[in-house]
Amino acid sequence: MQVFLVIMRKGTNNMKADKILKRPIITEKTIKMVEDFNKYVFEVSKSASAGNVKDSVEAVFGVKVLGVSMLKTRGKLRRSMVGKRIEFKSKDVKKAIVKLAEKDSIKLFEKN
Repeated sequence: MQVFLVIMRKGTNNMKADKILKRPIITEKTIKMVEDFNKYVFEVSKSASAGNVKDSVEAVFGVKVLGVSMLKTRGKLRRSMVGKRIEFKSKDVKKAIVKLAEKDSIKLFEKN
């Protein structure tokens, strides 16, 4: 796996791209977003900013990013009734929705 050091804008910390982008989120809804709007969804680190995500996607995939939207989803409270009653919380997740230029695409999301 290649590791890219992303040179960030003034006033931000330099982070490695593999620390910023954790994984792509591939669901039916995100595939529809790719087909209709050329938008891609990634799980990102909690400390990542929109500028960090933009620089990372451009460096790793070699595409032109037009915009980045960030959102945080809170983990849900889960209960397990096996044996004793156990409660736990699923993890909080930060996501980035990345809009690419019309001519660009990322191969991870395309159908075979």
